[in-house]
Amino acid sequence: MKTSITKKTAVRANLTKLPSVETVLLDPRIVRYERNFSHEYITYITRSNVDRVRKDIRNGTYPESVSRFELTDVIIKNIENYFAEISEGAIVPAINATGVILHTGLGRAPLSPQAVRHVQKIIKGYSTLEIQRESGRRGKREKRLEEIFCFLSGAEAATVVNNNAAAVLLTLNTLARNKEVIISRGELIEIGGSFRMPEIMEASGARMIEAGTTNKTKLSDYEKAISRKTGAILKAHSSNFKVLGFSESVSLAHLFELGKSRNIPVIYDLGSGALYDLRSLGLPYEPVVSESIKTGADVVMFSGDKIMGGPQAGIIAGKKDYLDKIKNNPVARTVRCDKLILAALEGTMLSYINGIKGFKALPTTKMLTESPEMVQKRAQDVLSQLKNIPKKRIKIAVEKSEAEAGSGALPLERLPSYAITIQSNAIKPEKIAKMLRLHTPPIFGYIKNDKVYLDMRTVLRSQVKDIVHGIEFIRSQSETGNEVA
Repeated sequence: MKTSITKKTAVRANLTKLPSVETVLLDPRIVRYERNFSHEYITYITRSNVDRVRKDIRNGTYPESVSRFELTDVIIKNIENYFAEISEGAIVPAINATGVILHTGLGRAPLSPQAVRHVQKIIKGYSTLEIQRESGRRGKREKRLEEIFCFLSGAEAATVVNNNAAAVLLTLNTLARNKEVIISRGELIEIGGSFRMPEIMEASGARMIEAGTTNKTKLSDYEKAISRKTGAILKAHSSNFKVLGFSESVSLAHLFELGKSRNIPVIYDLGSGALYDLRSLGLPYEPVVSESIKTGADVVMFSGDKIMGGPQAGIIAGKKDYLDKIKNNPVARTVRCDKLILAALEGTMLSYINGIKGFKALPTTKMLTESPEMVQKRAQDVLSQLKNIPKKRIKIAVEKSEAEAGSGALPLERLPSYAITIQSNAIKPEKIAKMLRLHTPPIFGYIKNDKVYLDMRTVLRSQVKDIVHGIEFIRSQSETGNEVA
């Protein structure tokens, strides 16, 4: 009881020390922001930070001994950090040293130089996004891309939306709204970010009908599930997991024959979307888009920013009759791509129409196929540039590691790799990892066995110097005792 009273007294006392918004605004450290931001906006940010500290006081964050000066300093430093971040931008270039090639948090596939050049050309001003140069009339924004996707996949028609979840939703909404869609229980997938197939199906207006069991689904299970209300059969590639052992599934060819005999469209969500057979690069098999079309899928959907190595997009390809309906659905306008995504896609697809050698040249493909020896060489390059690192405080080494594709692609495949490891008897690994994240550019690795790992498979050669600077930054901070709290 006595402790509770003491806490309340401390809270009341600390609330009286809280500076007013006007006081903070008059501080020279805040006044300087008036050169680049409006007074109204600075006031808005200041008020929110004063409120934030007020809330912290009520939660007992600060001891009764805290001074008005210290509280003011906390508020001003928070405001300074905010304006530093907003000036730099919330999304900044980063170094992916996690070993996860298609890291969702770090933007998935890095774009090819060709794709970057395409975006840079378009971003500067107006463009021929949706207009015909010859007639001057309005045109179709994805006409050229459709031709390329049809060439690569063998589809009769294609369209592009802003991600693969949107592709699934739009397709189901067009072909099976207020109808039943049959899917195997073993294919009710969940992808990172809480994308769940049952919820997408519900949002599309289709009614999900489950067939078979988690580990075994037979053709007869699909046959039993068909009714007069069936609008489509949906097959979803289990791109981020594998069912092994006592299991059975129905091939796309058999599903197509069933759908054809009952006049029911068969839709295939491929997920990653390989446009070339990855086995030709020494990687495990992933369903190839052209093979799925050839086998008989009426409509296929796949991601642009996974194995394909492009920007975030969802590609829908298949039979013209179905694609015409999908394109004309009013929902299509709500999920269409803007000029920057289309430009990045065009730049990416130029590599593909250069054949397998163009595909091999994409950054994502290079990272997937680079030899462990080349990765080790890059790691040794970092080590050779590190000088005057006190071994008593920080131990830097090159160690074997394992990388992966990520984002649900090649889930069982581990890629032999090499990493720079950082270990210190003075700084905890969590602090080291945080220092690297706060470095410019931020460096993201992972912690294992009380060491920070920087996997070099996902680090570009042009980023080696940044890795060196990041590690030297840790050394300098450890020597001055200014390491991150």
